[in-house]
Amino acid sequence: MNAPGHDENTTRHMGRGMAWLAALSLIGLLWLFFESIETRRDNPNRKLAVVPGGATELVLKRNHAGHYIAPGTINGQPVTFMLDTGATQVALPAKLGASLGLPAGPAMRVSTANGYVEARMTIIDELGFGPFVARQVQASLNPGMDHDDTILLGMNVLKRLSFTQSGDTLILRTLPPQ
Repeated sequence: MNAPGHDENTTRHMGRGMAWLAALSLIGLLWLFFESIETRRDNPNRKLAVVPGGATELVLKRNHAGHYIAPGTINGQPVTFMLDTGATQVALPAKLGASLGLPAGPAMRVSTANGYVEARMTIIDELGFGPFVARQVQASLNPGMDHDDTILLGMNVLKRLSFTQSGDTLILRTLPPQ
């Protein structure tokens, strides 16, 4: 027997609504938890500070795919680099050119892992990652890289550093003056 003014259908409807709300909240919390894990796997170095001139070495951890990813700056704007010893020079997604203050120069044909593509030359005024700074760096704006915002840090910058790899750790140091 129900209390006066009590509607069993209303109670049942509210109960179902609360169950859906709880289920959606749980899904949201699980999504946040697993997204955090995925972010740490993709870029274990994401919290490194970019402090140009602050030290002479940078220690990076390899991500789950075997790549070394590091935060940095181009012309003072924050970016994400992937160290690529197979890249002759720095290569950027073409879509980032304007926002980083990089004018598209002459066209050039470049060989990539996915074949040849027509890219545009550009010059980066200042590139920084960890304690390292490079100025007047030749780079390419590559339309074939527009699927994400990761910038390939090529050998025209990396040749200025020494590498020591041990397990999943890479230590980059400035080369001594010659």
